[in-house]
Amino acid sequence: MTSPPNPIPEPLVANGMTAPTSPGPVSPSTPTLLEDPPWSGWEVFALAVLTFVTMVLCVFGVGFALRPYLAPHAEWSSIITMPEVIVVGQLLAYTLLFFLMYALVRNHTGTSVFAALRWNWPKNWSQYLLAGFVLEVCLLPFAYLLPMPKNLPLDEFFKTARDAYILSVFGIFFAPLFEELFFRGFLYPVLARRWGVGASILVTSAAFASIHGSQLKYSWGPVLVIFIVGLALTTVRAVKKSVAATVLMHMAYNGTIFVVTYIATDGFRHMEKFNQ
Repeated sequence: MTSPPNPIPEPLVANGMTAPTSPGPVSPSTPTLLEDPPWSGWEVFALAVLTFVTMVLCVFGVGFALRPYLAPHAEWSSIITMPEVIVVGQLLAYTLLFFLMYALVRNHTGTSVFAALRWNWPKNWSQYLLAGFVLEVCLLPFAYLLPMPKNLPLDEFFKTARDAYILSVFGIFFAPLFEELFFRGFLYPVLARRWGVGASILVTSAAFASIHGSQLKYSWGPVLVIFIVGLALTTVRAVKKSVAATVLMHMAYNGTIFVVTYIATDGFRHMEKFNQ
């Protein structure tokens, strides 16, 4: 989907005189805002807090609803850590947060929500899928060069084939969409407006890596890899002005990881190979 071009501004009228529609020469000292989203940094911060609260409440709510069917006699601590509960809870939270994001943008602008978010579906969309695949292939050697912990909290989602399939669908189609909308759609342009492109790419990438830290035991090796992924995605967003492009890259990157895992475990049938 391609966003419509910016409308031509209406002529100014003062004292019965109509100002010319063609602008005069721009002074070299006039600052040019490459990113000027209608929302503020405080609103993005509030969105981050609401995201955390919504996810916690949804996971607990789903755990309460599914407990009689999954493990009626199990402790709450084990219920809310089940892959089914976490994935369904996060999916419910994402759905609610998508509506919140839409309302936030719609409240600030009368133009298209997609235009305000710089969605900008690329014509050469397949190239971004290829770029996500190449990114994962290029970073794959880091798993052997950097210190990687043997047991990660994320491994709990790969104990059974059912869990692996659930996480694969969620990790390929839903998580990249939400993460890109928040980090590259909402957060990056606010930072770029204030700090410029370079610093904003670094800060956005660091924030992106930090939310994955708990899944990786905050081990610097895998967190560094996620940071590099964030650098690549945010750079594409900054250069191409397209969140859709980074969504495609993110989906392809995650998809490549799950396909490699699928092949390595014989179609998720031998999950014991996952931790070898």
